[in-house]
Amino acid sequence: MDPIALSQALMRTKSITPEEGGALDVLEAALKPLGFTCHRQRFADVENLYARKGTAAPNLCFAGHVDVVPPGDIAAWKHDPFEPTIEGNVLYGRGASDMKTAIAAWVVAASRCATQGSLSLLITCDEEGVATHGTKMMLEWLEKKGEKIDACIVGEPTNPNQLGEMIKIGRRGSVSFSLTVSGVQGHVAYPEKAANPITPLINLLQELKATELDKGTEFFPPSNLEITSVDVGNPAGNVIPAKAEAKFNIRFNDVHTGAKLVEWVEKLAKKHLHSIYNLQPSISAEAFFCPPKKVAPLVADAVEKVTGKRPEYSTTGGTSDARFIRHYCTELVECGLINETAHKVNESATLDDIRALTDIYEQVIKNYGV
Repeated sequence: MDPIALSQALMRTKSITPEEGGALDVLEAALKPLGFTCHRQRFADVENLYARKGTAAPNLCFAGHVDVVPPGDIAAWKHDPFEPTIEGNVLYGRGASDMKTAIAAWVVAASRCATQGSLSLLITCDEEGVATHGTKMMLEWLEKKGEKIDACIVGEPTNPNQLGEMIKIGRRGSVSFSLTVSGVQGHVAYPEKAANPITPLINLLQELKATELDKGTEFFPPSNLEITSVDVGNPAGNVIPAKAEAKFNIRFNDVHTGAKLVEWVEKLAKKHLHSIYNLQPSISAEAFFCPPKKVAPLVADAVEKVTGKRPEYSTTGGTSDARFIRHYCTELVECGLINETAHKVNESATLDDIRALTDIYEQVIKNYGV
């Protein structure tokens, strides 16, 4: 099997989240001749796939997603984003980085290896969306079936600039806030007859932003709060508005929990916002960390053997489905391609990197003992 050809076959499918677009059909056609038993499960509008070869323990699972983000302005692309095109050593197309190529690399690596235990794949079409009916529900379904995953490799693109730089052994948590502060509209010349919601909102945001949440830990960078939106919707320069709105997000390490950060924000909101306000928090992920025991060093060894570089253990970046999987297995590592062009126009990956990632995965499978 050729990882480039399989990557292109997957990339030709228009699997814009949460649509499957035929991508899972391509995967099944590649996996069944290798001896994998495939199970398709649909939850709401999301199609998912679990494939396993072998029944014995340990079960080494590869997790990923075939759904991709929309291409945006197709006219801005060098080539049709769903007609994967090779120019020199570069493969262009949506999913080249994130992450159809990694899925292809794992399948081809699996085709090269004899198994003593089991190999499996957990693939969703809901990672780039709300992530409600994909990996999370599949894991619950697998648990009810008595299916056990011992270790998991997640194929998200983990390298900033070069293959071999970085693998993930955890992720930061994420909590978002939507805040509306109500006031009383009035003329700017008569502020005593109005209540300006902007002033207390600015004071709150200023204190939130100025607070140092922590200094970071051994494997985590410092937590950070970013204000993402401040809206008043007031076109008049001589009118005090009736309300002001803001949105902000905290990416936090394992010093915190989402609930504790919500409690902190609510306390400051009560301090600053004496008028009527509505604060809506949403915790999308808790910070987690998987200590590098067997699998992380094994993956790092494979990366070093193939690329000549020893990868850094990292917890940077956004969230991924690893936040769900880590509850169901002993060890978890994220290892994939370069993320520099992920979600961008002209998303791409080099052919050399795709082949090297295939070799890395092959080493991981062989050295894991399956």
